[in-house]
Amino acid sequence: MATLKKPQKKIRRKVPKELIYELMNGSPVYYRGYEKVLSGQTTLDGIMGSSDLQAWIILTIVEFLILNLDRKKYKVLSNEVGYIPKSRTRYSLDIAIVDRNKIKKLTGKYLKVPPEVVIEIDTKADLSKFENPQDYFHRKTQDLLDSGVKKVIWIFTKEKKLWVAENGKRWLITDWDDEINLLDDIKLNLKALLDKENVEY
Repeated sequence: MATLKKPQKKIRRKVPKELIYELMNGSPVYYRGYEKVLSGQTTLDGIMGSSDLQAWIILTIVEFLILNLDRKKYKVLSNEVGYIPKSRTRYSLDIAIVDRNKIKKLTGKYLKVPPEVVIEIDTKADLSKFENPQDYFHRKTQDLLDSGVKKVIWIFTKEKKLWVAENGKRWLITDWDDEINLLDDIKLNLKALLDKENVEY
């Protein structure tokens, strides 16, 4: 289970809710760099955006999914989709593949129906409050799987690694050039997709 470092005794400034990236079991997880916003070194917009590589990967995968998925069966959602897997927890999702038949009404609120597959590219979360940064990735992944998500895929751009997690199966860490099954026998080779883009990364 993810454990947060014991807070040191110091004067605490109230953190605006706009700087909260996610909620994990009732505890706020702030945007990475939020302290620079509090000190006036940068703005909220300055820490919320994705890098060009992250944005490019997201769009490339979304385009791939739209071309290959059964669009009568699935919908591809992106752009930091808010998802509530359980009480007092809210996560932001980079890409969520949802079963259209499970979405009966669009409410204008956070998604509560578990996606079939979630794909995350790095994270915008501040991990300094966790005893081990890996705790964040483990806890978020397990919460998503426990809520009914069938597969969680993490893409780490610095390491060029993929982390694939499914309930009841051994979690796998592999390279970008490895072909992985997304769902319905649709295979993803991230490196091959990016190489077709004819841009250095």
